Amino acid sequence: MNRFASELSGSTRALLLLSAASAAFMLPATAYAQDGQKDVEAQAAAPAAEAEVQDGNEIIVTASKREQTLQEVPIAVSVTTAETLERSQIRDIKDLGSVVPSLRVGQLQSSANTNFFIRGFGNGANNAGIEPSVGVFIDGVYRSRSAAQIGDFPDVQRIEVLRGPQSTLFGKNASAGVISIITQKPKFTFGGNVEASYGNFDAMVLKGVITGPLSESVAVSFAGGYNKRDGYTQDLGTGNETNERNRWFVRGQVLIQPSSDLTIRLIGDYGRIDENCCTVVNLRSGAATGALLAVSGGRVNPSSAPFGNIVYNNFDSTNDIRNYGFSGQIDYEMGPLTLTSITAIRKLEAKTNQDSDFTSGDLLGRNSQDLNIKTFTQELRLATNLDGPFNFMLGGFYFNEKIKQANQIQWGNSARAYANVLVQGASGGALNIALLENTFGALEGAPTRYQNQFFRAGTGFDERYTLDDESWSIFSQADFEITDGLTLTGGVNYTKDAKDFSANIVSSDVFGAIDFNAPAYAPFRNQLLFQGGIAATVGSALGLGRSATAAEIGAFAAAQNATFNAIVAGSAANANANQNNPAANPLNGLKALQFFPPFLNLPNSVESGRTRDDNFSYTIRLAYDVSDQINVYAGIATGYKASSINLSRDSRPTLANQAALTSAGLTRTNQSYGSRFATPETATVYEAGLKGNWGNASANIAVFKQSIKGFQSNVFTGTGFFLANAGKQSTFGVEFEGMVKPVSPLTLNFSVTYLNPKYDDFVLSAFGNATGSRPAGIPEWSGNIGGTYVHEMGNGDRIIANANFHFESDVQVIEGLPGFITRNAQGVVTSFQTGLDAAKPFRRSVDELDASLTYAMQNGLELTIWGRNLLNDRYIMQIFDSPAQSGGISGYPNQPLTWGGTARFRF
Repeated sequence: MNRFASELSGSTRALLLLSAASAAFMLPATAYAQDGQKDVEAQAAAPAAEAEVQDGNEIIVTASKREQTLQEVPIAVSVTTAETLERSQIRDIKDLGSVVPSLRVGQLQSSANTNFFIRGFGNGANNAGIEPSVGVFIDGVYRSRSAAQIGDFPDVQRIEVLRGPQSTLFGKNASAGVISIITQKPKFTFGGNVEASYGNFDAMVLKGVITGPLSESVAVSFAGGYNKRDGYTQDLGTGNETNERNRWFVRGQVLIQPSSDLTIRLIGDYGRIDENCCTVVNLRSGAATGALLAVSGGRVNPSSAPFGNIVYNNFDSTNDIRNYGFSGQIDYEMGPLTLTSITAIRKLEAKTNQDSDFTSGDLLGRNSQDLNIKTFTQELRLATNLDGPFNFMLGGFYFNEKIKQANQIQWGNSARAYANVLVQGASGGALNIALLENTFGALEGAPTRYQNQFFRAGTGFDERYTLDDESWSIFSQADFEITDGLTLTGGVNYTKDAKDFSANIVSSDVFGAIDFNAPAYAPFRNQLLFQGGIAATVGSALGLGRSATAAEIGAFAAAQNATFNAIVAGSAANANANQNNPAANPLNGLKALQFFPPFLNLPNSVESGRTRDDNFSYTIRLAYDVSDQINVYAGIATGYKASSINLSRDSRPTLANQAALTSAGLTRTNQSYGSRFATPETATVYEAGLKGNWGNASANIAVFKQSIKGFQSNVFTGTGFFLANAGKQSTFGVEFEGMVKPVSPLTLNFSVTYLNPKYDDFVLSAFGNATGSRPAGIPEWSGNIGGTYVHEMGNGDRIIANANFHFESDVQVIEGLPGFITRNAQGVVTSFQTGLDAAKPFRRSVDELDASLTYAMQNGLELTIWGRNLLNDRYIMQIFDSPAQSGGISGYPNQPLTWGGTARFRF
């Protein structure tokens, strides 16, 4: 623990002292099962959570697909109640990481993308073809993509986060874990709550829920919310603000109970997001960035001030997202058996656009996406509730999803002048865009063919992708009580998955299609080699340390004619010998500007555009009640995630297919290789845990070794993704969650997670052989410290003070940057180290403090003042290569301090 103690420095150590000295800064970050008397304060403060309070204040969860107390469930699971969501001002699912142990949540490229990581495992959901490693379920309905999971929480009952693979409990296999959101069912008594908040950045939130009966057997509820906020980043290029909020949703439910044996629950929801998001700042300017600014008169934020909340773009981002669906759940009890059916239809429509050069210069004039996802799911489940030692659950799950995606990325009005500066710089002033256009055209016998065509505004990529995914699974889990207090659990899952996908990308970028090695260009290459050879040799003879200028060459020729003639002869011989040698091509330095080369579409005769996967997973666990206060468990669980598809402009054939593609005549000019899809990943976790509950104190400990074979690594390259399988990634970890009530009004919580991850086998990573290295972005230590203090007033009103401190130890943000990898003239990698070294300076640590103070009146009215990230802790969440700007690095900063007030009324 010495390492941990050393991490708790500065503001963290100060907060620990503050926690011990002042009850005013306490927040129940996560709820834990407890024995003892009923927590009247919590129940009165949050009637929304009444369903969780049974048999004392033990929290009832359904993590194992049947009702148990959190104490009884032999699974590493954390529960966040409606009360905690309210007091922590959790606005949507991306804020959960501040209160849930071992969970990290991030929002990057757009409002449509939220990424989840449990125990360090997960991958970017920004690539629509990648299935998430962390499955999200809302009222039992699987939400396949992140935009479908965003929403305020006016009617949430609790959120359960299950860590590790859950293949035998959930029909849709999730290799890293599950987030299960359970909302309140409609009630047969009239009630509800309304809430209004106002905060800095002109933030306004209105939300509420109303419920009641229509008849003795039918109850309904209606929830809605509106969330608006100005952006916290000033865009001095457009004059507007970015990272704003502008979203709303409605959600209706009908609960039908015609008899005590039959329950029908119908849910419909619709949500809309229309925002300017997300802030990208310049972290390092390259020479290309300087060239862009020079020709466009544009600006970019200084790399020395990434948290100045200032950016420069030449147009605002678009995030227009519609997310809606309908689900129906039927529960029918047949004595000791319960039959459950959950049917759901969902649709996601997301239109986004972004100024992806992230400067006020018009280099990339468009980077848009039109994404449509239709999903149908059906789950059938049969569960027992027997008095004997044996109980089981048997289920089937069907999933059908269709994805259509259209993208455009195009050069802007400044692209031609920008490229001209770079070409002149790369050639020492010998070349320019107009000269290249005229020369290439003349050598092809069409002098005007390329005039004014290179880097023309509006040219680039037009992309079309489709993905049809159909899968089904059979899953079951059974518990057998071997003897009093000793229970054996076993489960199985068989999943079969079929994906059919296509990519149709058309490049209108003329320069990207030029083959610098074409035979017709041999005279031009010969001339450049000849002139370059003379300049370089004369410069060397004069000791200049560079190539000689025309004036210097003329002076040298006049002074040393014999030597100069020898240099000319040697340069001519070299030019004649190498004019058709790709390795010596003097135009190779211009390849970096071929940003939109021709694309090999699929399916084709070599690449089928289809995957077919299946998997058998299992769970074996032994749990023992040592006493009424202590439970222990140990077991092994496996999980699976099907193949993921690279639906991005970096989708390229694998190098293994090069020979077959060449033989079939399918290669394109400037053909490059990468990945089309990643094969399935399989997870295994060995875990042992202890859950202790002593009424006024509880402690949960889990020790685990979790590994994923074939882990699907998804590296963002600035405009696309590099998708690849790691041979194996593993993590050893320890998790602790504790609660203590030293006095009746005060509850203290503490959680900490230790993770030691590594790539056991990753030979073909985006940065070479990563075997034995530590994956970036996974902190060694993370956790939460907090609590709550409830002061009873004499008139029955209460004052509730609470706070939570979330910390993550220092970690490198990303393993490497693809744009800094060193390549030879043929584009073959000669050094990955340069890409790794470029990323090393960028690190992240987290020290975020949230707090609130509530005055709760007996009549149901509550007034709250609150703040999130009160220390204004700023850090970079992710970095990437600045698009089309060699040597530039960009990144996403986190949200600054926010504060406000809330009025809530319960009835």
